[in-house]
Amino acid sequence: MKPKILFIMHMPPPVHGASMVGQYIHDSELINASFDCHYVNLAVATRLDEIGKGGWNKVKGVLKKLMEVRNAVKTVKPDLVYITPNSAGAPFYKDFITVMMLKMMGQKIVMHFHNKGVATRQNRWLDNWLYRRYFKGVKLILLAEALYEDVKRYVKREDVFVCPNAIPEISMAKENMASKIVSASNVSNDNRVPHILWLTNIMKTKGIMEYLSALKILNDKGVKFQADFVGGLTKELAGDEFDDALSMTGLNGCCTYYGPKYGEEKSVFFRKSDIFVLPSYTEAFPVSILEAMVFGLPIVASNVGGVSAEVEDGVNGYLLGGNQSVMLNTFRPNPREIAEKIETLLTDSTLRQRMGEAGREKFEKEFTLEVFEKRMAEILKICV
Repeated sequence: MKPKILFIMHMPPPVHGASMVGQYIHDSELINASFDCHYVNLAVATRLDEIGKGGWNKVKGVLKKLMEVRNAVKTVKPDLVYITPNSAGAPFYKDFITVMMLKMMGQKIVMHFHNKGVATRQNRWLDNWLYRRYFKGVKLILLAEALYEDVKRYVKREDVFVCPNAIPEISMAKENMASKIVSASNVSNDNRVPHILWLTNIMKTKGIMEYLSALKILNDKGVKFQADFVGGLTKELAGDEFDDALSMTGLNGCCTYYGPKYGEEKSVFFRKSDIFVLPSYTEAFPVSILEAMVFGLPIVASNVGGVSAEVEDGVNGYLLGGNQSVMLNTFRPNPREIAEKIETLLTDSTLRQRMGEAGREKFEKEFTLEVFEKRMAEILKICV
């Protein structure tokens, strides 16, 4: 008899990192062949803009989901419950109820964290009290070793497993790498203006203002580049405010905003880009960096959360802020450091090629779906 596992996890819609990983697990031939798998979709929201919002309908949805989980446990009688809860804030309080209900029902639990934030709230007396009960007696899966700092007050290291996220191979990515290698060796391409790609929502907490300041430094020095912005506008920075910021910094001629893109439309921007940037204040394990690695782009990113597991400083990109990963939401990227790292890459096509190839190799070794499924299956076997 194969061990029974009840997977309580987010699956699309909406589409985000945790829900896509949930879909990969659900569709994994290896995991479904190794275990007797049963699934409950933990998602209450159906659109990204619904995440984090309250209201009576959301409360009813949460209560309905609790009953669904309770009934699934009674029906399946699993040997292990796998759950992808939140780590902080209002979503944590919601998931705390689910986890405690599972414990009261005598379930063996492994929690898979796709976010962080415990360390930012552990000094609040209520959160501290809840965390001590939340983490007691469970196993924990993290996306990167560096993220253990976020939970080490509550979880022993021997109860923690590391399983980085993964993404499927992207169509034409290898062909794109090969064409870039040819272009880099072709002298006639030396006059081509390199493209820098921003691919995330336009938010202050993603470091957008510091990034614009860095681009102004480069523009004032006469460094040639084209900066492409792909991502949704948010309440943090509306369209008019973003346009005003470009005008004030004199970047209108070398910066273009394209809005959010998905699927093949998004791949087009990766294919035409030369450098990928993500100067965020906080991250856990951004999938966008993995996508950039697939297309052989050198990375310039803040050393926050688990980013250092994706980017090796000086190997496949540069880490902003030094070698110590930042757990708390206090990191602010330095525009001059951003500009310095980008200029180094803009002015050296050979370095861009070498770092891009290193990133692609790292992806194939560590972040493919095949590697992810094997790691996850091994972890689940140990937890059962």
